[in-house]
Amino acid sequence: MEEDDSSTKTTGSTAEPRKPSSSSSSSSSNTSHNTAQNHLEPLAAVGTLPAANSRNNNVGSSSGSGAKTKTQATEEVQYLDEAMLKELTERCIREGSDAPLIRTLGAVFSSYRGLAASFQFCPAASSIEKMLARAPAGDLRNMKKEDLRSLEGDLDKDEDSKAPVESVPDVPDPAHTTVDVESLRSSMKALYAARPAVFGPINNALELLGKSLSRDLRVGLTSNDELESLVTVFVIAFETLLVGSADCLEGSFPRICAAVTRLPVWAQCRLVRIWAEHCKDSIHPLLQQLQQLITVSTLSMHSFRGIRIHDNKVVCNATKAMKLVYYANILAGELEPKHYRELDLRDTSLPSYLSLIPEDDDVRPADAEVRSRQKKVEDPFITELDVNPLDCRKPLVPYEEFYNELLCDVVEMDHDYLEYKSIASAVNGALSLIGTDPSTIFSFMQYAFILTPTTKTLALYYDSRIRMYSERRLSFLQQQQQLRQNSSALQAVNPYLNLKIRRDHIIDDALVELEIIAMSNPKDLKKQLVVEFTGEQGIDEGGVSKEFFQLIIEEIFNPDYGMFVTNEDSNTVWFNSISFENEAQFTLIGIVLGLAIYNNIILAVNFPMVVYRKLMGMKGSFLDLKDLNPVLFNSLKSLLDYTENDMEEVFMQTFKIGYRDVFGNLLEHELKPDGDKIFVTQDNKQDFVELYSDFMLNKSVEKQFNAFRRGFQMVTDESPLHLLFRPEEVELIVCGSKEFDFDELEQSTEYEGGFTAESQTIKDFWSIVHGLSMEVKRKLLQFTTGSDRVPVGGLSRLKLVVARNGPDSDRLPTSHTCFNVLLLPEYNSKEKLEERLLKAINYSKGFGML
Repeated sequence: MEEDDSSTKTTGSTAEPRKPSSSSSSSSSNTSHNTAQNHLEPLAAVGTLPAANSRNNNVGSSSGSGAKTKTQATEEVQYLDEAMLKELTERCIREGSDAPLIRTLGAVFSSYRGLAASFQFCPAASSIEKMLARAPAGDLRNMKKEDLRSLEGDLDKDEDSKAPVESVPDVPDPAHTTVDVESLRSSMKALYAARPAVFGPINNALELLGKSLSRDLRVGLTSNDELESLVTVFVIAFETLLVGSADCLEGSFPRICAAVTRLPVWAQCRLVRIWAEHCKDSIHPLLQQLQQLITVSTLSMHSFRGIRIHDNKVVCNATKAMKLVYYANILAGELEPKHYRELDLRDTSLPSYLSLIPEDDDVRPADAEVRSRQKKVEDPFITELDVNPLDCRKPLVPYEEFYNELLCDVVEMDHDYLEYKSIASAVNGALSLIGTDPSTIFSFMQYAFILTPTTKTLALYYDSRIRMYSERRLSFLQQQQQLRQNSSALQAVNPYLNLKIRRDHIIDDALVELEIIAMSNPKDLKKQLVVEFTGEQGIDEGGVSKEFFQLIIEEIFNPDYGMFVTNEDSNTVWFNSISFENEAQFTLIGIVLGLAIYNNIILAVNFPMVVYRKLMGMKGSFLDLKDLNPVLFNSLKSLLDYTENDMEEVFMQTFKIGYRDVFGNLLEHELKPDGDKIFVTQDNKQDFVELYSDFMLNKSVEKQFNAFRRGFQMVTDESPLHLLFRPEEVELIVCGSKEFDFDELEQSTEYEGGFTAESQTIKDFWSIVHGLSMEVKRKLLQFTTGSDRVPVGGLSRLKLVVARNGPDSDRLPTSHTCFNVLLLPEYNSKEKLEERLLKAINYSKGFGML
């Protein structure tokens, strides 16, 4: 699965790609070096490599003498444009042979200098020639209207290209390209339609080019001009490969993908910007072709036993190339202004009395240093492009199309997580002492866009479990150290995060215990959670914790408690801006949410999406009001959509707004000084909407939300949550899936104790279950698993077990919620089974669940 670059030899850091073999090389050997230079020199002025730097600009040069014929002159072409390609195609038709076309295509597409000089924007004076070249039979009267409009746009571009470079010498356009993309596409499509067989030689030439570029980039191209030319080469190469995708998928395409991944970050980002600006129509097809390459390569691994997907260089390189498409897709989408980004996302300093947490001189400084180093690790594309995936409200292509489910099925996430940790250690310098090169380590977690939420949740699970085991081990070592130092001063060290809760005081007990833990040692929050209800038997193996979270969430989000308010129009909860609770209480609620994610427990919370966006580092904006308060959103939208000049008389709205608190009292706020005197007009309506949205979503709840986020980050600050998940995916792991497919649950259920899928009791059980209402089905899930939520990936992820619990009797069904086991007596009739089952699930809170 490794790349084979041994077939090419390096002759310096800028070695020219190997020339095409066989007849295509030998038949073009009549071109002299000087003539080839003359062909490339005029193009140097529009962005190609200077001819003086060329060692082998002539592909297959020869010292042969004699007068050149017209045919030889044609064979001297070392670059292509639309007119030349059309002329060559017509010549092949006249002569009944594709040889001249094949020789020229092989020469140009195997030389990065020749390719970089091809399909450039032509001066406006020659745009008529371009129009004639595209016109059927060379007659403009035969062109379609849309083609003429397109060419009119090209003429405008040509006029723009005539502007002197000196006019903006210090502010180059990062998305500028000298490639005439439209001309390139139309040329390749016309060629493929007329002569599809020639894409075989193009495939061979690009394969040689890809291998050579990979070799040269691995050695290191020192000239920025050469790297700029390579960006042009990749623009042309990928556009060409999209036309002949079926012929190039297993030949040149993986080679070009491998080569583009070796570009430095700034050059890759240049390509990203060009795609986003000039090649939007190619982003989706290119993504599909990359997905096809990954899928085909993954399927081919079934015959190789003992080989991990990480060892497949084609898959790894295609994934790296997909990262470029991913960011191009973001830049080509709908972006929000940068001022909506939060400046400090991971501020874990505690408010009010929680700021009294003592610092352990032996542990905390080193721990703080480690955390400080870890914060600095981020995707270099974000810095180079100055864009964050969260900036994009609506990408050009939906994010879901970047998932590759087949790949996710074969990725060993435990191994991938270890690779990710190795990369993090290498970046922080931990592996430098043993000579580990971070560039040789690959982890799909760094390309999370290709992983499904189910797979990413598994990575998060491994991370939390490893941290829990680490905390348990450290607790044990600390206890052993105390024993060695002074046994009389032995202090109890608990390897778990223990919460002892009274059911009738669940909020008070939970918040007090979490407050004590947060004050004494916040790192204990990283330990495995163990909950005990006072006066109840049972060992918490997960089921008791599930019930604890369900009960505390029901209490906290009860409007009577006063910390959150419910919007009836959207059925979502929001922070009470005038809550009597102090900031520390909201911090502890954030800890609860973080603990649920950390302990892989799904919660029944109804936050609007803006909460998850704010947790991930973005401020709320106007579009976020749609989920939180659709009535207000529609009102503001109607104001924005209004175009008449009588806005002041129609809306009579000033920059002083009114809103109601949880008690129904009307409150007022001025968005600007003297806002009651400033009317909303056509000129300032956008400003009004932004200020209104900012107040409702950010400023009015700033203290409450910052405290809430602080508690959340206390638990999740070291986890890869921000690396792996988008806001909508965070909502999925918090709230679970909304797909209640009980047929899927039946297919995945296992049976024990003598039951099988063919047992009459089991058949009766599923017949009853499928006939239940959705409300009762939720209660059944609650009874058997401790939660009425569907895990990420669907009900098949529950791994439900139905076990025989003796012969027919009057006993009710019971369950082990820790292990998702339903204990079912073998009732002698379907009616009795239904009566006993419904009674158990309707009266099961704290009873019958072990």
